[in-house]
Amino acid sequence: MHITDVKVYPVEEDKLKAYVTITLDHCFVIRDLKVIHGASGLFIAMPAKRRKDGTYKDIAHPLNADTRNQMERTILQEYERHLQTAAGGPSPFLAAAADHD
Repeated sequence: MHITDVKVYPVEEDKLKAYVTITLDHCFVIRDLKVIHGASGLFIAMPAKRRKDGTYKDIAHPLNADTRNQMERTILQEYERHLQTAAGGPSPFLAAAADHD
């Protein structure tokens, strides 16, 4: 499985930094992934549906850590690239994302 396209849709919220749509192998789309700034830096949240009891359940998610890490790395790199393009310079998150490689 390869992520063949990443689209970043920035938002102006406290912890939520962007919504993301990814395409897998040019043939499968996953929408509404989220880039979130947490206590230990940026991470990706999978699309989820709210249940009647108020809890959330992932609609789609990786089944293993390697796939999750690959997705997170690819999405965060594209998010950083988007920030650099929008701001015209390096992003403060870029160095932190590179440290996780």
